[in-house]
Amino acid sequence: MPNDQPCTGLVLVDMGCEYGRGWGADITTTWPAGGVFSPGERQIYGAVLDALTTVKAAMAPGVSWVAMHELAESVILSHLQKSGYVNPATPIPAMVAARTGALFMPHGLGHLLGMATHDVGGYGAGCPPRPTAPGLCRLRTARPLAAGMVITVEPGCYFARSLLEEALAAGHPHLVASRVRAALDAGFGGVRLEDNVVVTDAGVRCLTHVPRSVEDVERVLAGGEWPWERGAL
Repeated sequence: MPNDQPCTGLVLVDMGCEYGRGWGADITTTWPAGGVFSPGERQIYGAVLDALTTVKAAMAPGVSWVAMHELAESVILSHLQKSGYVNPATPIPAMVAARTGALFMPHGLGHLLGMATHDVGGYGAGCPPRPTAPGLCRLRTARPLAAGMVITVEPGCYFARSLLEEALAAGHPHLVASRVRAALDAGFGGVRLEDNVVVTDAGVRCLTHVPRSVEDVERVLAGGEWPWERGAL
C-alpha cells in the first residue's frame, strides 16, 4: 500500500491455473512496465534466466534438489559479481557456503506440483530432513529428483531492504555496500522466473511455454506475436 498508482519498473506476476479435476500449474513471469528493460533490469533478469536454464539442464533422476538450489545461487552470484554487487575477490563457492545467496534468493528453488499448487510429499516419511541453513531451510523438499516427478523451478534475485540493510549494518564481507545501497535507494525490487517441469529419464520436459528471453519479452510487450507451438513442449 498504496497500490493505486501506475506501475513502474518491473512487474512480477506469480500465477497458475487448474486443469480438469484440479491439476495445478504455477508460472511466474517478470517484465518491464514500460515495455523495455533498463540496463540494470536486464542484468538481473539475465542472471535469473541463466539460473533457470542452467538448473533445468542439470536436472535428472537422482540429482539432489538441495544441490540444484545451490547451483541456482551460484549462477546468480556470478552475475552479481560481474555487475559489482558482491566482492569480486571472493570465490563463488565460498559465498554459497557462507549463504550469501540467501540474501538475494531467500526462498526455496521450487516445489512439487500436482493436485495442489504446492503439492504434498516434500518431507514425508523416509524423505531427507529439511535443511536448517538460511535459504535452504525454505526448500519445500530436499528429496533427490526421480523420473515422473513434477516440480517447479523458480530462481529469483531480489533486493529486499530488510535482509540487505541488516547484512550491510553487520558489515557483511561479501557485499559491495555502495552498489547494493544504490539499488535499494532506487527501489529496485527483483526478478523471479518459474517453469513447471516433469523429470524424465533423459532430464526434464518443460511444460511452460512463455516468452523468456529479453528480446522475446520486449517484442511481445510491443505487440509482437508469441506463437503457440505444441511441438516446443
